[in-house]
This record gives sequence, structure tokens and C-alpha cells, in this order.
Amino acid sequence: MLILSIRHQMVIVLLLAVLMIITRSHHFISLHNLPGASWAVFFLAGVYLRAVWPLAGFLVLTWVLDYMAYTWGGASGFCLTPAYGFLLPAYASLWLAGHWYASQHQYAWRTLMPLSWSIFFGLIFCELFSSGGFYFFSGRFVETTWFEFAGRTSAYFPMYVESFLFYVGFAILLHWIIAFIVQSIRLSKMASN
Repeated sequence: MLILSIRHQMVIVLLLAVLMIITRSHHFISLHNLPGASWAVFFLAGVYLRAVWPLAGFLVLTWVLDYMAYTWGGASGFCLTPAYGFLLPAYASLWLAGHWYASQHQYAWRTLMPLSWSIFFGLIFCELFSSGGFYFFSGRFVETTWFEFAGRTSAYFPMYVESFLFYVGFAILLHWIIAFIVQSIRLSKMASN
């Protein structure tokens, strides 16, 4: 099981919030061509943060960023429909997948299987809630069919997966580097005693 101190969790909250702020598309701070990190932020928050309040905090942050982009940033309101509420279960599914993985985490290669399953199911449920919710309940599509939804999903979902894996892959690399450094320091202290 992955358990971090409160101090480390607060640093992670701050880093994830900054990452979301600078990558949430169509607002005043977005860096040019940097893919959105929202999906990865919710997954990583589930992995590293034990309390539920960061989930609520990140949900509010996404809403505030979207509201600012729409009202002051000149972003299109195309996605602001009753289906916007489906982002709640979409992002929560990523957080829950990350939270489940944290309970399965081991400092060994055996951790890759539960990590893979949590990523797979988190991404699938997030896509079904976010894109499925928008497609079927936004009112933007006159004739909705599962066949057309599958076609749209095959066109757009790989881009979301790519962005997600970019950020989660970077987080995994950073996690391994930090764990290696901490382990090396502990071993050198034990050897010097």
C-alpha cells in the first residue's frame, strides 16, 4: 500500500493543481500545445492522496477553470450543456481507479499488473461517462446511436489516452527516481551506522 505523509500529500496537491491550471485547455494560462492533464491529475490524486477532499477540490478547480475560460477567456460554450454534470462521475472514476491502485501498490514489478488494470478501467469508465454523457445527453446530436458513438470514441479516445499516459508515465518515472534516491539514502545511513 502506498502511504505518504501529510506534508508530502500537500506538496502533491499543489503540484497537481498547478499542472491542471497550466494545461486545462482554452483559458488564459494554457501553455501552447501542452496536452490537457485533467484525466491524469484525477488518477494521480487517487493514487497519492488518501483523503476524499482533494477529489472535491479538483472538481471545483475544473469548474472554475472552465467557467473562467467561458466567461473571460473567450472559449466556446459548446460543451456547457446539461451533460457537463457527467464529468463528476467521469473524473471520480479515475480517482477511484487510482485510489484502488494505491491499495494494491507494491515496490516490485508485481505492481505493474494492478497499475495496468486500474489505468484501463479508469480510462474506460471516464470515457463512457464524459464522452458518452456528452454524446447522448448534451442535446447537440439529433440522432444518437451506439454505432456512431463507437465511431466517435475510436476517433477521439486515443488522443485522451495518449495525453493521460504521457503525464502518468512521467509521474511513474519521477516516483521511481525519488524512491530510488530515498532507498539509497536509507541504505547509506544504515551502512554508516
